[in-house]
Amino acid sequence: MTKLSVNINKIATLRNSRGGNNPDLVKVALDCERFGAQGITVHPRPDERHIRYQDTFDLKAVIATEFNIEGNCREQKFIDLVLANKPAQVTLVPDTEGQLTSNHGWDTIKEQAYLKEMVAIFKNAGIRVSIFVDPVIEMVEGALATGTDRIELYTEAYASTYHQNKEEAIAPYIAAAKKANELGLGINAGHDLDLHNLHYFAQQIPNLLEVSIGHALISDALYLGLENTIQQYLKQLV
Repeated sequence: MTKLSVNINKIATLRNSRGGNNPDLVKVALDCERFGAQGITVHPRPDERHIRYQDTFDLKAVIATEFNIEGNCREQKFIDLVLANKPAQVTLVPDTEGQLTSNHGWDTIKEQAYLKEMVAIFKNAGIRVSIFVDPVIEMVEGALATGTDRIELYTEAYASTYHQNKEEAIAPYIAAAKKANELGLGINAGHDLDLHNLHYFAQQIPNLLEVSIGHALISDALYLGLENTIQQYLKQLV
């Protein structure tokens, strides 16, 4: 079964909007685990507009499932944060400064030397590494050369065209996943996956290990409740 890692950035955004500690981010993370999530994901950014750097330390101290820290490894503060916390997994995302949300994968060919260096830093610390990539065969092949353990397929393109033609939308992801399997790379996925498109994606992608879902899941929880929502997402992965 594909694991569900819940991204709790949006919980932090809500908390920060009033300046206090409501909702309590650590409690929500623990509740997500209690409700069945197999991992917790955070994506701290330099302006700390949602996840604060201190949150990462607080979460690391209590999380019993898999802890995944996403972010831009071009920021030294991010590198230091990951090495200080040693999560189960670090996901390297090529964000630019001030970027609202992740919107593209790494060019694993042009950035190969740099990514090799970054991957080695984290793997030498005993942290599993995943690289955010678009569903392009060449980018998957380039990822292998960096030494990464996994790739995370950036799924916005799939989600945006799923309702028009799901077979066409999934095709490049199947091809990328088959290549990753052939090369021995683990496969994660994330971005805009939801209760409408997740089941089909999970059924079509061979050996999908993990999905990281935040915005849609937290939005659904407003109507369905957090426990019920997590259970509904888990059902999509069976």
